[in-house]
Amino acid sequence: MRTAIYVDGFNLYFGALKNTPYKWLDLQRLFEVILTRNQVVLVRYFTAKVKAQPRNPDVHMRQDVYLRALQAACPLVSLHYGHYVRREHSMENAKPPPPTVRVWKNEEKGSDVNLAVHLVNDAWDNRYDCAVVVSNDSDLASAINLAKARKKVVGLIPPVGIHRPISGALRTRASFIKRLSPAALAACQLPSPVPGTTIQKPVRW
Repeated sequence: MRTAIYVDGFNLYFGALKNTPYKWLDLQRLFEVILTRNQVVLVRYFTAKVKAQPRNPDVHMRQDVYLRALQAACPLVSLHYGHYVRREHSMENAKPPPPTVRVWKNEEKGSDVNLAVHLVNDAWDNRYDCAVVVSNDSDLASAINLAKARKKVVGLIPPVGIHRPISGALRTRASFIKRLSPAALAACQLPSPVPGTTIQKPVRW
């Protein structure tokens, strides 16, 4: 089946890649390995450009290197951007006094909406027979329903470990579910440097 992959980048990062050595991930190769009986025809990667932070001043540069590597090495991967917001918030203090504390909150905006729109639009345009959603965000449930209403198969690859449950709203709607294993992540790393370029994996990765 012609298969399109829809990757919630931040969900993938925080669910399966953070604090691992697998962040230099070849997305195209990964899904070709996991979905051996499918013909992967496109991989849409939804993310946002992060901003430098006092405790992580070069995070945006590492991300930029990775995004350029994906574009150079993975012809089936397309990038779709939301936006990244860092705001100061007042939140309830778990151990008062004081009753509230001021904190910095980092938020990624737009990727879930962008993913849902492309999932449904590509179904209407008949760009796939099977879609695979890489996320554990229950907000995508309605989009999955709409794609299935177009007689499409919609699978789920939730980026969650064994101690984190799969969203019930997604689990009950998915045509099938596959797991991300550390072995698959380890086997599907981009080369460094990327052939034909000077792009190399950041040292701190």
